[in-house]
Amino acid sequence: MSVTDFPAAPPARPSPPPVVAAVSPTTDFARLRVVPARHRVRLIGTLAAAVLLVALANSVLGNPRWGWGVFAEWFLAEPVLIGLGRTLLLTALGAVFGFALGTVLALARVSSSPLLVAVAWGFIWLFRSIPLIVLLLILNNLGYLYETVSLGVPFTGITFWSHPTTQLITPFLAAVLGLTLNLGAFSAEVIRGGILSVDQGQHEAAAALGLPRGHQARRIVLPQAMRSIIPTAFNEIIGLAKGTSMVYILALPELFYTIQIIYRRNLEVIPLLMVATVWYLVILSVLSVIQYHIERHYARGALRTLPPNAFRATFARLGLVPLHPPVVAPAQPAPVAEVAPPASDWSARLPAGGAVEIRSVTRHFGSLKVLDDVSLSLPAGSVTAILGPSGSGKSTLLRTINHLESIDRGFIAIDGELIGYRREGDTLYELKEADILGRRTEVGMVFQSFNLFPHLTVLENITEAPVVVRGLLRSQANRLALDLLARIGLADKANAYPRQLSGGQQQRVAIARTLALKPKVLLFDEPTSALDPELVGEVLGVIKELARSGITLVIVTHEIGFAREVADTVVFMEQGRVIETGSPAEVLTHPRHPRTAAFLTRVL
Repeated sequence: MSVTDFPAAPPARPSPPPVVAAVSPTTDFARLRVVPARHRVRLIGTLAAAVLLVALANSVLGNPRWGWGVFAEWFLAEPVLIGLGRTLLLTALGAVFGFALGTVLALARVSSSPLLVAVAWGFIWLFRSIPLIVLLLILNNLGYLYETVSLGVPFTGITFWSHPTTQLITPFLAAVLGLTLNLGAFSAEVIRGGILSVDQGQHEAAAALGLPRGHQARRIVLPQAMRSIIPTAFNEIIGLAKGTSMVYILALPELFYTIQIIYRRNLEVIPLLMVATVWYLVILSVLSVIQYHIERHYARGALRTLPPNAFRATFARLGLVPLHPPVVAPAQPAPVAEVAPPASDWSARLPAGGAVEIRSVTRHFGSLKVLDDVSLSLPAGSVTAILGPSGSGKSTLLRTINHLESIDRGFIAIDGELIGYRREGDTLYELKEADILGRRTEVGMVFQSFNLFPHLTVLENITEAPVVVRGLLRSQANRLALDLLARIGLADKANAYPRQLSGGQQQRVAIARTLALKPKVLLFDEPTSALDPELVGEVLGVIKELARSGITLVIVTHEIGFAREVADTVVFMEQGRVIETGSPAEVLTHPRHPRTAAFLTRVL
């Protein structure tokens, strides 16, 4: 049979046109009712869960063997409440002392001292290995190992104070010590993980502003680390609250031991265990509420809009209050008393620029030579643009100027004063951290990725260093910050968090934060590389204003047109060496070195 033997297929019927309801121009669309889609599987699952919950509740509440009458009799009984109080006291003391110890251990673990790192690691390894019940028994029997606890000069026999161990280490003190040592070992790793979660740029930004190490940790690093620390830390606290039941081994009448004593007398085991269970549920619920509000507090700056308070959300569902409170504008600092100069007149309050002298600077990262005998002289008030391919050492050179990176050979001076070192004969000795921070304030730095402190408002970002480093009063720092914000066109953003700003706005705030310290030299590390093209102009406009102010600028950039327009001197680097230096016309239009010409050919 050939294909021609088959009957011809009937012609396809044309599909009917879609039915379109006629719409009258006078239709009131506001009266249309919207019906959401029905999810039958979700509905069936919800009903099944509800039936299961009702069955479970009926099984527990309807079974007389649970002994709810006995439960009600003992739930608020005096012995139970006394045991509960002792459990709460042990939890509070263990948490406070444990996290204090854990903080010290965590800071030791991230320190630059190998001995401190080793000691902290050994402590954590030991006390995470010993079961809590074994640790409690060892501490309770410490008197068998050491008859007295003494305070004196080690290895000399000189003693200032001594006391019998068995009288000093009571069961309660043994419980507190055991819980503290156990929690300290575990919380140290929780805190260390939080510290390591903070971006390295935050550490560098705080150091570049001259903030002391202790202030960096307390005000910059730990508040950001808390977002990672809090959830796990509360898990540890909840575990500690339940772990207090272990002290029954010391015959210390906390909640669980008290319950044991009672049910051994009346043989009502299940009702008494339910008393303990419900009280532990209450403790857990209270801790969970506290955790929620602490997390919400430290979420400031991390989220564009904070979630509503849990109580407000509950009351809002009942129709008692609106879900979001009315926005009240934060109080602004007092206005500047004197008449501010025009926004474009940057030189009105900025200091004169400093001369930068770089001589024979060499820097290695292991076996890699990142800077190779770099020498430059940058006059006061000059604008220098540093160009070069990636990996040429541009950013490293910039970071050595304010001693964020140390050097292996040579020196860097600003107005004849060495940065990061003191000279004795032919030897340079690196300064102590406090002295380095003091000198670093003369050299401001604006980072490629902004490195604003996300948990602080724009105003707080700018005022932090002037108050801590320069010693300004908070009111003076506020006036200075508002003046700078007005100059960069962000006066209305003083109380916003960095996350609520665009990239260009964040970079302008970073510039204002650096200018608040009134440095002699201002360093820019590729200030526009992290910005969208449409935001580049607003940042370059601010830098152009700065270039006319007399402050010394050193700019690492890939913006060739900007370097041509603003810079007095252009430096081209490759493989850690200065290949060519000169005016923009010389280097960018008529380069002498073939490598410079080849680079410009590719980027222009």
